[in-house]
Amino acid sequence: MSTFHETAIAAAIAGKLPFGYPVIPAPSTDPGASGEAVAVTFAGSPGARLAIQVVDPSQLEDGSKNAPLADRLHPIFEAAVAVLGSGALGDGELVAAAEVFTDAGTQVFDMIDAAGSVVARAAVRIDGARAAAASSGPQRLSRIAGVEMELVVEIGRTRMPVRDVLSLEPGRVVELDRAAGSPADIKLNGRLIGHGTVVVAEGDFAIRVERILDGAEAV
Repeated sequence: MSTFHETAIAAAIAGKLPFGYPVIPAPSTDPGASGEAVAVTFAGSPGARLAIQVVDPSQLEDGSKNAPLADRLHPIFEAAVAVLGSGALGDGELVAAAEVFTDAGTQVFDMIDAAGSVVARAAVRIDGARAAAASSGPQRLSRIAGVEMELVVEIGRTRMPVRDVLSLEPGRVVELDRAAGSPADIKLNGRLIGHGTVVVAEGDFAIRVERILDGAEAV
Protein backbone atom coordinates (compact mmCIF):
# COMPACT_ATOMS: atom_id res chain seq x y z
CA MET A 1 0.00 0.00 0.00
CA SER A 2 1.41 3.36 -0.97
CA THR A 3 1.63 6.10 1.65
CA PHE A 4 1.31 9.87 1.52
CA HIS A 5 4.89 10.59 0.46
CA GLU A 6 5.09 7.90 -2.22
CA THR A 7 1.76 8.94 -3.74
CA ALA A 8 2.66 12.64 -3.69
CA ILE A 9 6.04 11.99 -5.32
CA ALA A 10 4.44 9.83 -8.02
CA ALA A 11 1.92 12.61 -8.73
CA ALA A 12 4.73 15.16 -9.03
CA ILE A 13 6.62 12.93 -11.47
CA ALA A 14 3.49 12.39 -13.57
CA GLY A 15 2.82 16.12 -13.67
CA LYS A 16 6.34 16.98 -14.83
CA LEU A 17 7.16 14.26 -17.36
CA PRO A 18 7.31 16.18 -20.69
CA PHE A 19 5.30 13.85 -22.89
CA GLY A 20 3.10 16.52 -24.44
CA TYR A 21 0.03 14.70 -23.12
CA PRO A 22 -1.16 14.01 -19.57
CA VAL A 23 -0.24 10.83 -17.74
CA ILE A 24 -1.76 9.49 -14.54
CA PRO A 25 0.20 7.60 -11.87
CA ALA A 26 -1.24 4.32 -10.65
CA PRO A 27 0.22 1.77 -8.21
CA SER A 28 1.79 -0.93 -10.34
CA THR A 29 0.53 -4.49 -10.22
CA ASP A 30 3.84 -5.66 -11.73
CA PRO A 31 6.76 -4.54 -9.55
CA GLY A 32 9.26 -6.41 -11.71
CA ALA A 33 11.42 -4.52 -14.18
CA SER A 34 13.90 -5.06 -16.98
CA GLY A 35 16.21 -2.72 -18.87
CA GLU A 36 17.65 0.46 -17.39
CA ALA A 37 16.29 3.30 -15.29
CA VAL A 38 17.63 6.61 -14.03
CA ALA A 39 18.00 6.63 -10.24
CA VAL A 40 18.81 9.38 -7.75
CA THR A 41 19.32 9.57 -4.00
CA PHE A 42 17.86 12.38 -1.89
CA ALA A 43 19.48 13.14 1.46
CA GLY A 44 16.96 14.77 3.77
CA SER A 45 14.55 14.04 6.58
CA PRO A 46 13.09 11.87 5.27
CA GLY A 47 15.48 10.79 2.55
CA ALA A 48 14.53 8.87 -0.57
CA ARG A 49 15.74 6.73 -3.42
CA LEU A 50 13.86 7.44 -6.65
CA ALA A 51 14.03 5.97 -10.13
CA ILE A 52 12.27 6.66 -13.41
CA GLN A 53 12.11 4.36 -16.41
CA VAL A 54 10.80 5.85 -19.66
CA VAL A 55 9.50 3.29 -22.15
CA ASP A 56 10.35 5.43 -25.20
CA PRO A 57 12.58 8.44 -24.42
CA SER A 58 12.01 9.78 -27.95
CA GLN A 59 8.48 10.72 -26.84
CA LEU A 60 9.83 13.24 -24.32
CA GLU A 61 9.16 16.75 -25.61
CA ASP A 62 11.76 18.69 -23.65
CA GLY A 63 13.86 20.00 -26.54
CA SER A 64 16.91 18.07 -25.31
CA LYS A 65 16.73 14.79 -27.21
CA ASN A 66 20.52 14.64 -27.61
CA ALA A 67 21.23 15.17 -23.90
CA PRO A 68 21.84 12.25 -21.52
CA LEU A 69 18.57 10.88 -20.16
CA ALA A 70 19.76 11.44 -16.59
CA ASP A 71 20.12 15.17 -17.29
CA ARG A 72 16.73 15.33 -19.01
CA LEU A 73 15.00 13.75 -16.02
CA HIS A 74 16.78 15.82 -13.36
CA PRO A 75 14.09 18.60 -13.30
CA ILE A 76 11.46 15.91 -12.74
CA PHE A 77 13.39 14.53 -9.78
CA GLU A 78 13.77 18.06 -8.39
CA ALA A 79 10.00 18.57 -8.51
CA ALA A 80 9.40 15.18 -6.91
CA VAL A 81 11.68 15.65 -3.89
CA ALA A 82 10.18 19.10 -3.22
CA VAL A 83 7.43 17.10 -1.50
CA LEU A 84 9.99 16.03 1.11
CA GLY A 85 11.28 19.49 1.96
CA SER A 86 14.90 20.61 2.22
CA GLY A 87 17.77 18.28 1.45
CA ALA A 88 20.40 17.41 -1.15
CA LEU A 89 19.52 15.71 -4.44
CA GLY A 90 22.29 13.62 -5.96
CA ASP A 91 23.08 13.24 -9.63
CA GLY A 92 21.11 10.77 -11.70
CA GLU A 93 22.74 7.54 -12.80
CA LEU A 94 21.74 4.78 -15.16
CA VAL A 95 21.17 1.55 -13.24
CA ALA A 96 19.57 -1.81 -13.87
CA ALA A 97 15.85 -1.22 -13.37
CA ALA A 98 15.46 -4.45 -11.40
CA GLU A 99 17.98 -3.13 -8.87
CA VAL A 100 15.73 -0.26 -7.78
CA PHE A 101 12.23 -1.42 -8.71
CA THR A 102 12.46 -4.62 -6.65
CA ASP A 103 14.34 -3.12 -3.70
CA ALA A 104 12.73 -3.74 -0.30
CA GLY A 105 10.39 -0.96 0.79
CA THR A 106 10.01 0.43 -2.73
CA GLN A 107 6.63 1.48 -4.14
CA VAL A 108 6.29 1.17 -7.92
CA PHE A 109 3.95 3.34 -9.99
CA ASP A 110 2.94 3.06 -13.65
CA MET A 111 2.54 6.30 -15.61
CA ILE A 112 -0.49 5.71 -17.82
CA ASP A 113 -1.64 7.69 -20.86
CA ALA A 114 -5.22 8.26 -22.03
CA ALA A 115 -5.19 4.99 -23.97
CA GLY A 116 -4.27 3.03 -20.85
CA SER A 117 -0.70 2.35 -22.00
CA VAL A 118 2.23 2.45 -19.57
CA VAL A 119 4.62 5.09 -20.94
CA ALA A 120 6.91 5.31 -17.91
CA ARG A 121 7.40 3.81 -14.47
CA ALA A 122 8.61 5.26 -11.19
CA ALA A 123 10.12 3.60 -8.15
CA VAL A 124 9.92 5.41 -4.80
CA ARG A 125 11.57 4.33 -1.56
CA ILE A 126 11.30 6.64 1.44
CA ASP A 127 14.08 6.43 4.04
CA GLY A 128 14.34 7.88 7.52
CA ALA A 129 11.90 9.81 9.68
CA ARG A 130 8.52 9.33 8.02
CA ALA A 131 6.52 10.37 11.06
CA ALA A 132 8.36 13.63 11.65
CA ALA A 133 8.04 14.63 8.03
CA ALA A 134 4.35 13.73 7.83
CA SER A 135 3.31 16.70 9.98
CA SER A 136 4.49 19.12 7.31
CA GLY A 137 3.15 16.99 4.45
CA PRO A 138 0.07 19.11 3.59
CA GLN A 139 2.21 22.25 3.19
CA ARG A 140 4.63 20.43 0.90
CA LEU A 141 1.79 18.87 -1.06
CA SER A 142 0.56 22.37 -1.97
CA ARG A 143 3.53 22.61 -4.35
CA ILE A 144 1.99 19.95 -6.57
CA ALA A 145 -1.65 20.75 -5.84
CA GLY A 146 -2.35 21.41 -9.52
CA VAL A 147 -1.37 17.91 -10.66
CA GLU A 148 -4.41 15.99 -11.94
CA MET A 149 -5.13 12.54 -10.52
CA GLU A 150 -7.85 10.04 -11.44
CA LEU A 151 -10.83 9.96 -9.07
CA VAL A 152 -13.19 7.05 -9.74
CA VAL A 153 -16.62 6.29 -8.32
CA GLU A 154 -18.32 3.09 -9.46
CA ILE A 155 -22.04 3.83 -9.63
CA GLY A 156 -23.15 0.32 -10.43
CA ARG A 157 -22.59 -2.96 -12.19
CA THR A 158 -24.56 -5.91 -13.52
CA ARG A 159 -24.08 -9.48 -14.72
CA MET A 160 -25.20 -10.62 -18.17
CA PRO A 161 -25.10 -13.94 -20.00
CA VAL A 162 -22.88 -14.04 -23.07
CA ARG A 163 -25.86 -14.08 -25.44
CA ASP A 164 -27.08 -10.74 -24.01
CA VAL A 165 -23.62 -9.21 -24.27
CA LEU A 166 -23.43 -10.25 -27.92
CA SER A 167 -26.80 -8.62 -28.60
CA LEU A 168 -25.80 -5.22 -27.20
CA GLU A 169 -26.35 -2.39 -29.67
CA PRO A 170 -26.64 1.42 -29.60
CA GLY A 171 -29.80 2.52 -27.82
CA ARG A 172 -30.02 -0.56 -25.58
CA VAL A 173 -30.55 0.35 -21.91
CA VAL A 174 -28.73 -1.84 -19.40
CA GLU A 175 -30.02 -1.66 -15.84
CA LEU A 176 -27.42 -1.53 -13.07
CA ASP A 177 -27.62 -2.83 -9.52
CA ARG A 178 -27.52 0.62 -7.95
CA ALA A 179 -29.78 3.67 -7.89
CA ALA A 180 -29.54 7.26 -6.71
CA GLY A 181 -29.14 7.23 -2.93
CA SER A 182 -27.02 4.08 -2.91
CA PRO A 183 -23.60 3.97 -1.19
CA ALA A 184 -20.47 4.02 -3.34
CA ASP A 185 -16.71 3.76 -2.86
CA ILE A 186 -14.43 6.66 -3.83
CA LYS A 187 -11.05 5.67 -5.27
CA LEU A 188 -8.02 7.82 -6.08
CA ASN A 189 -5.60 6.21 -8.55
CA GLY A 190 -7.14 2.83 -7.69
CA ARG A 191 -6.82 3.32 -3.92
CA LEU A 192 -9.94 3.46 -1.71
CA ILE A 193 -9.97 6.86 0.02
CA GLY A 194 -13.58 7.36 1.06
CA HIS A 195 -17.27 6.53 0.89
CA GLY A 196 -20.20 8.49 -0.45
CA THR A 197 -23.75 8.38 -1.75
CA VAL A 198 -24.78 8.38 -5.41
CA VAL A 199 -26.91 11.45 -6.20
CA VAL A 200 -28.25 13.16 -9.30
CA ALA A 201 -27.04 16.73 -9.84
CA GLU A 202 -28.47 18.71 -12.76
CA GLY A 203 -29.32 15.51 -14.59
CA ASP A 204 -25.90 13.88 -14.10
CA PHE A 205 -24.81 11.23 -11.63
CA ALA A 206 -22.58 12.61 -8.88
CA ILE A 207 -21.24 11.55 -5.51
CA ARG A 208 -21.96 13.14 -2.14
CA VAL A 209 -18.89 12.52 0.04
CA GLU A 210 -19.91 10.98 3.36
CA ARG A 211 -16.55 9.95 4.76
CA ILE A 212 -12.85 10.30 3.91
CA LEU A 213 -10.65 7.50 5.24
CA ASP A 214 -7.52 8.30 7.20
CA GLY A 215 -4.12 6.98 6.17
CA ALA A 216 -4.42 3.80 8.24
CA GLU A 217 -7.80 2.87 6.73
CA ALA A 218 -7.14 3.73 3.07
CA VAL A 219 -6.43 0.71 0.89
